[in-house]
Amino acid sequence: MSEHDPELISASLAPDSEARAAIDLATRGHQIYPVLGADDIQRLRRFGTCRTWPDGATVFRACVDSPGMVVVLAGRLSCSRTDALGNRVEVVEYGPGQFSGEVAQLSGRPPLADGLAVGRLEALVLDAECLRAVIVAEAELGERLMRAFILRRVQLINNKPGGPILIGPNAHAGLFELENFLSRNAYPYTRRDPATDPEAAQLVREHWRNESDWPLVALPDGFVLKNPTLAEVGRCLGTLPRIERGTVFDVLVVGAGPSGLATAVYAASDGLRVMVLDQRSYGGQAGASARIENFLGFPTGISGRALAGRSYVQAVKFGAEVAIPAPATRLLCHERPLKVEMDDGTCLQAKAVVLASGARYRKPDLPNLAQFEGRGVYYWASPVEARLCRNEAVMLVGGGNSAGQAAVFLAAHASEVHMLVRRGLEATMSSYLIERIAATPNIHVHTRREIAALEGDDNGLTGVRCRSIDGDDERSFAVRRLFLFIGADPNSDWLHECGVELDDKGFVLTGADTRPEHGARSLETSVDGVFAVGDLRAGSTKRVAAAAGEGAAAVSQIHGYLATLAER
Repeated sequence: MSEHDPELISASLAPDSEARAAIDLATRGHQIYPVLGADDIQRLRRFGTCRTWPDGATVFRACVDSPGMVVVLAGRLSCSRTDALGNRVEVVEYGPGQFSGEVAQLSGRPPLADGLAVGRLEALVLDAECLRAVIVAEAELGERLMRAFILRRVQLINNKPGGPILIGPNAHAGLFELENFLSRNAYPYTRRDPATDPEAAQLVREHWRNESDWPLVALPDGFVLKNPTLAEVGRCLGTLPRIERGTVFDVLVVGAGPSGLATAVYAASDGLRVMVLDQRSYGGQAGASARIENFLGFPTGISGRALAGRSYVQAVKFGAEVAIPAPATRLLCHERPLKVEMDDGTCLQAKAVVLASGARYRKPDLPNLAQFEGRGVYYWASPVEARLCRNEAVMLVGGGNSAGQAAVFLAAHASEVHMLVRRGLEATMSSYLIERIAATPNIHVHTRREIAALEGDDNGLTGVRCRSIDGDDERSFAVRRLFLFIGADPNSDWLHECGVELDDKGFVLTGADTRPEHGARSLETSVDGVFAVGDLRAGSTKRVAAAAGEGAAAVSQIHGYLATLAER
């Protein structure tokens, strides 16, 4: 499979590639809905449980319960989706030798469709644990199952209706935040504007009372949320699972960027029980990269979201649990097991903790910046943002590789991209990106300039005033979209209470920098059992490949630490 295969589950497709993706999926019916042979089913029998349902019985319900993968032996299984407006869409009907399920079933999350028995249904049922065991134990069969699951998720994302319906004014920041959250986590959704959509307008008349109710989120079961938090949406959709009280994980990873996901993949594949927390989406800042062209093994490049999607599915395949959105607020090290407290007060316990929370986007000191965040000011450039700025002039601030990748990506959608940099691009950007920017006629680079002020109204950003860094020349740009790529600060504020040592910039010290004694584990912090990897670690190379390498390397050191615990 190539790096441009539709299996890149988390890569929300840009508008100009949707037709190609539809053709790809249309020609892959044998991979999306394969028929297992008698030998395949015989191999599955030792993993599954045989069950029967009478004609018309409910086998599973969308967003409610998950029996796992259902392999039809006799009869038929009809799958359909119903949105919050009552619109019902038939998805597929499985016959003997076919199986239900998609990526969500790997982690025991609720399905995205209803399943009904047609005739007397006899089937093998494999729950999430048994399903993962099959995929690992039966490599060739497991590959076919995984390919089908991933392609089905892509199909669910592309084919509407499906998932929750987002309703609200186009310029509403909360609506944009929800759309970005669902898109970056590869969750199907539909966005509707009540000003032009009669069905959406009817839901507004029934449920909306005042401005504080925006946005509305209509769930597949018919329930409507008013201005929900990301955590509320995550709980309803299953991206934020309920964790049994008293559970002690072998490894708790805070951050689902490349380093955190690499730790999860290698630790889970070694048989350790792993939980990964992230406050927004898997992939971290790398997941927001339009294209990564210097990652080993991808000669034509890969989007950050596609790379993150592959890594996420790989981690789940080996049994790692992932909770999103789950912001960590405190690390408690005064007793064992270690504890990580989340923003809702929940405490998770683990024998070892891996700090992979990376960095947070740096913001310019502008008095009205918060007013326009999500309403004209953005910190990454994904297909969601690209749709907003189609055929418009936009501004992008920053001179690093992420800024360069974003500028090239946005140039394919915007009429013009104005890049503001304080220095020449050669000081901070890879040469291949500089050459590509120079060859793109609608990218205009303005050197030695910075933002002076933001202009706008209740509907969002309307313009940006800039000045030379010498302060002697000011210019205004009539742009409604501003993208900020001005660097990042370490996301380490939540670590102070635990006593993890930081350098003067807030990055986490590890190895000999904090434990000068001979034999110190190079990725372990000043606190026993707490490791740091990726961009958060002091002295780390700020590259995606380096972050993934550190995440993998940490696992062998964790094994060493866990061995010392067992000896005590």
